Amino acid sequence: MSVAPAVQAEMQTAVLEWYGENARDLAFRRTTDPWSVLVSEVIAQQTQAARAAEAWTRFIAQFPTPAALGSASPATVIRAWRGLGYDRRAVALRAAAIAIVDDHGGRVPDTFDELVRLPGVGPYTARAVLAIAFNRPVAALDTNIRRVLARAFVGDDDVPPRAFQALADGYVPPGRASSWTHALMDVGAAFCRARDPRCDACPLLAFCPYASQTRAVRATESAPAHPVPKRPSPRFESTTRWLRGRILDRLRDAPDGRWVTFDGPIGNHDVEAVLNALGDLARDEMVELDDSGHRTRLRSVG
Repeated sequence: MSVAPAVQAEMQTAVLEWYGENARDLAFRRTTDPWSVLVSEVIAQQTQAARAAEAWTRFIAQFPTPAALGSASPATVIRAWRGLGYDRRAVALRAAAIAIVDDHGGRVPDTFDELVRLPGVGPYTARAVLAIAFNRPVAALDTNIRRVLARAFVGDDDVPPRAFQALADGYVPPGRASSWTHALMDVGAAFCRARDPRCDACPLLAFCPYASQTRAVRATESAPAHPVPKRPSPRFESTTRWLRGRILDRLRDAPDGRWVTFDGPIGNHDVEAVLNALGDLARDEMVELDDSGHRTRLRSVG
């Protein structure tokens, strides 16, 4: 679906005016410093926005520049990452900081190709940095932003990725890329949810074909007589992610450089599972193992 320029301008205005009055007050939105933005985007992956903002405040205070993070030991960075999960992000962010110092004079690069060459930086993160820090007219398409654009602007979620990206870039208001990115994130979080969208309160209601279709369907549908039961999700404590987190927490609590022995089960994970997790963490360059394979510590160099 193509949006007429005049209508597109009205839609942009509706989103930005709503955002101006209702924006979430998140600490990392108060800066456009490229390093601070990059750190915030990495932290915000797989982390709720409010918790990410709190963690970002602590992390950026400890590592205010790429040089500060790149010169820290992996152990120091992993300790600072505590509570955020997916700890490989911390190791990758440190590697990105080293690359920024070594290859870019300590300044976060401002082109897509250079950004995606940084460790741990994918297309979404690169575009988010370009839009938020450098105000470039590119669309950072995470799941929520893509859903908003697909429903309200494009009218179709089956558009091939490259074509969708081109359309999305064209919807960015001139000179407002940073605000537009944050605004679409908030619209997605508040209204345009995957399930149970709040279309009636959305600032795009008057323009959105999905909202019109949803209201028409709801007017004719009745509730199913026998709702389909949801399949229970596996308990988090049974996952390898949980186990890796418990191992890293034990190592974070140990004095710097102290070897810690793992020779028993953790939770409902037996010794073999624990040793396998230790091996995986070593391969991810997060811990060091001694020759026994049972003693480990956070990686001190690298």
